[in-house]
This record gives sequence, C-alpha cells and structure tokens, in this order.
Amino acid sequence: MSLESILFETLKITIFPGFVFIFILALFYEWFDRKFYAKLQNRVGPLYAGPFGILQPLADFIKLLSKEDIVPKGVDKMLFTAAPLFSLALSIFATLLLPIFSINGLLSFEGDLVIAVVLLTFLCIITFFAGIASYNRFSIIGAERSFLQLIGYEIPLMISVVAVALNAQSLTLSNIVYSQKSLWYILGPNVLGFIVFLFAAQAELERIPFDLPEAEQELIAGWNIDYSGRRLAMFRLAKNIELVFLCGLATTLFLGGPLGPVVSGYEPLFYTLYFVIKSVFVLVILTVVRALFARLRIDQIVSFSWKYLLPLAIIQFLIVRLIV
Repeated sequence: MSLESILFETLKITIFPGFVFIFILALFYEWFDRKFYAKLQNRVGPLYAGPFGILQPLADFIKLLSKEDIVPKGVDKMLFTAAPLFSLALSIFATLLLPIFSINGLLSFEGDLVIAVVLLTFLCIITFFAGIASYNRFSIIGAERSFLQLIGYEIPLMISVVAVALNAQSLTLSNIVYSQKSLWYILGPNVLGFIVFLFAAQAELERIPFDLPEAEQELIAGWNIDYSGRRLAMFRLAKNIELVFLCGLATTLFLGGPLGPVVSGYEPLFYTLYFVIKSVFVLVILTVVRALFARLRIDQIVSFSWKYLLPLAIIQFLIVRLIV
C-alpha cells in the first residue's frame, strides 16, 4: 500500500466518516433530541449556546471534562476506571460498521451484522459492571435493572435483525443495504420488525419509558451515580454515540441505508446526506415515544417484552420465512 493510500485511509478513520464526524453527529443528535423533546412538552430547550442552542451538548461535555474527577472510597478502581473507556471505545468501534458514505462501512466484512449486534450486548454488560464497580446500593440496583431489561428486549431485537438478514439472505450490512435498492424493508413485511427494533433500541438506550436503570426519582442517578468529571463525560458521549449507532443501524436494516438518487461523482456526499436524514427520522420516532409514555416498572418492562415484542418479532420472522 502506498503512502498516499495510507494517509487517505487514516483521514477516513480519524476525520470523515470516522471519529471526528461521529463525535459531531453524536452532539448534533443530542441537541436535536433535547430540542424536539422540549418542543413536544411546550418548553424551549437548549437556547443560548450557539444558534438555537446547538452548541449546548458541546458546552456540557467540556464542562464535565473540567470538573473534578472523584473516585469514592471502596470502589473497584480498575473496573471503575475501565468501564467508561471500554464503553466509549466499543460505541465508536460499532459506528465504523455503519455504511454512511457508501454501501460499505469503514469496517466492512462478511458477517459484520453479527458483530454489530454483539457490540450492543457488550455495551449493556459494561453498564452492568460499571454499576457493580461502585459498590453503591443505588448503582447496584440500577445495574441489576439494566441486566433485567436486557433479558426482556434482547431476544426480540435479535429475531427482528435475523428476519432482515433472512430477507436479504446475508449477514453482511453492505449486502442488506444493496438488497433494498428497489424496495426498503420497512415497506414490506419487515415493518413489524422495525417496530420491535425501535422499542428494543429505546430500551437499549435506557430512554423513557425504559429508563429504570437511571430512574432519578428512585435511584438518584442509577448505575452511574458515583461517576463524575471525565468518566461521566465519557459515559455521556458513549451513550450519544450509541444513539447514532442504533439510529444508523435501523436505517441500514429497514430504510435502505444511504441509498437514494445521486449525482454521478458526488455519491459520498449524497449517501451521507441520505443516511443522516433517514437516521434523524428514526431519532424523531424515538423522541416521540420518549415524550408520549411514562416510565414503566421493571416487571412491566420484562412482561411487555415477552408478551408483545417477542410474539411480534416471531410473527414477522415467520412471514419473512414464508415469503423467502
């Protein structure tokens, strides 16, 4: 490989569509989510930091970085320090699988869909260990709730993803995108899978009505109660990047990924634009769900997942199996 090729690949990973682009996109998604959520509740939302408050997430991130980084006595220091680092690293790594500027992600290989789903599970496991590492009664309860939610939504999420893979007859994200060249899967029998995936994604992100692990009225801040400063900033950023990843994964699986009408020679620009617009559409749905519902109890979440999400996912899988 020539020096020019190495430099080009390095720029793709670090700048676009790599780390810098994902960082900016994550902050933009947080601003959009907060602004739209406030509008639905007849509030103003972020306003003063930048035009329409668009720089507020960046200001909050910088503020957390500048605050004192406190490590309480009695915590597992190694796990307490490693959890936010691993959470941020895995969330960034996951976004590299998304086909943003072409039908291939920066990391594209056979069976990459399996890795994408496994990374979601790992992120939840890291959340569990982060809460356990504090040895705080509230953080432990939040960590246990996070794991209980995982038991509820993980299987419906897997089945909805497997049904899409079955429809495309591939476990590779680029092949799934290409198979939607003529018709997006959301416009076919996979619409049920799209609904299941959105509810499971809401639970994965611990957003209302599935925010039991962090329920501030009950657990103060849940599993991350003892985190502050740089560690809390990394967790917050990791959660924003995970939001980008899940919206992007829904776009890839059900909305044709970055595909759309393009002008020859400007494909990366148009592909990126389509990908962002479609993933923002998914974000709008997640925000509306967040605004419409109240928090559920942990037993209601597990019951909802097994009684409603799982049967819907199985029905969708059987329909796709019959068609294919």
